[in-house]
Amino acid sequence: MNAYVPILVLGALAAGFAVFSVVAAALIGPRRYNRAKLAAYECGIEPTPQPAGGGRFPVKYYLTAMLFIIFDIEIVFLYPWAVHFDALGMFGLVQMLVFVGLIGVAYAYDWRRGGLEWD
Repeated sequence: MNAYVPILVLGALAAGFAVFSVVAAALIGPRRYNRAKLAAYECGIEPTPQPAGGGRFPVKYYLTAMLFIIFDIEIVFLYPWAVHFDALGMFGLVQMLVFVGLIGVAYAYDWRRGGLEWD
């Protein structure tokens, strides 16, 4: 258990600094609100009112999220494979080809469903 004490102390210090920063900014930060600061800034389009229970998202939102997850998972597995490529040999190459093939199937599905079109 003594080996984990420094990690726990570092985690506590990080959490304490994060909480202190947020609280200090809320207490001593400037509060100068104006119309420009309260305006929509993401895309310049004013948001439309949503129903009380929330609105429905289009399917393209989920397809784009799925595409992000596909590539994110692929990169997470490709980096360690690339680092140890020599040690894995032919077995590692075949396994990565199978993995990339499966990722390709998910990519083709998303492409076929229109996840890459920005209408």
